[in-house]
Amino acid sequence: MGKGLDNVRDIYLDGIAGGNARAAVLRNTGHRYTQHSTGVADGAEGFLAFFEPFVARNPKRDIEIIRIFEDGPWVFCSAYQSLNDGAARWVTMDMFYTDPDGLILEHWDTIAPYVQDSKSGEDMVKGTRDVDLAADGAASKAIVLEYTKQVLQERKHDKLSAFVSQDITQHATAIGAGLNGLADWIASDAAGQYEMLFQLIGQGDFVATYGKRHVGGKDIAVFDLYRIAGGLIVEHWMNQEEISPRADWGNSGKF
Repeated sequence: MGKGLDNVRDIYLDGIAGGNARAAVLRNTGHRYTQHSTGVADGAEGFLAFFEPFVARNPKRDIEIIRIFEDGPWVFCSAYQSLNDGAARWVTMDMFYTDPDGLILEHWDTIAPYVQDSKSGEDMVKGTRDVDLAADGAASKAIVLEYTKQVLQERKHDKLSAFVSQDITQHATAIGAGLNGLADWIASDAAGQYEMLFQLIGQGDFVATYGKRHVGGKDIAVFDLYRIAGGLIVEHWMNQEEISPRADWGNSGKF
């Protein structure tokens, strides 16, 4: 594991879960900390202005990193948060850009409520957790890139089975089980138009994309996380967040 991955773990688990926000942000961030979580301002002080009150109003913070991997200077992390004995439960997907020493320079995220029941019957956060480091990461990323371009952006729905397993395990709460459930969803108004692929990163058999969908007149920031096996997508998680009006941003925005 690289230093960037260790620093992301530390800022999450010691800084937020452990309540040591100031020490953690100062030791884990670099010469800048550009923030794209729109409720948080840039820099260490922006982080503290948000998370010190967060810690104070949420004295019980059960936070678990479910999946984490790295791709050069990029780190992807997905976490489950249960606050104050389950009074609020959240799922986050985060992407970090780090410097050559692994210090965090930039951060993107989506935050969504944990949903107990899904259309597929699969849990929103469960499933395969560990990266298969022996898998061909470049090949995994190429599959997801072409799936995103051809199926999601160009809407060539007849190509779906070229990229996705018939029995895909589906964790996105609004999408039904298997290939047919995914086919129904991407053809529906609920999927909208996938307008922008901002970043794609991966390691081994896991690939994450961060992009923007336009649904019902609203812009949606979305992370999709995929697991690849046998040249096909076999497992999928999705976390999305409606992009708030520009006047409400505390920084330069979601992208």
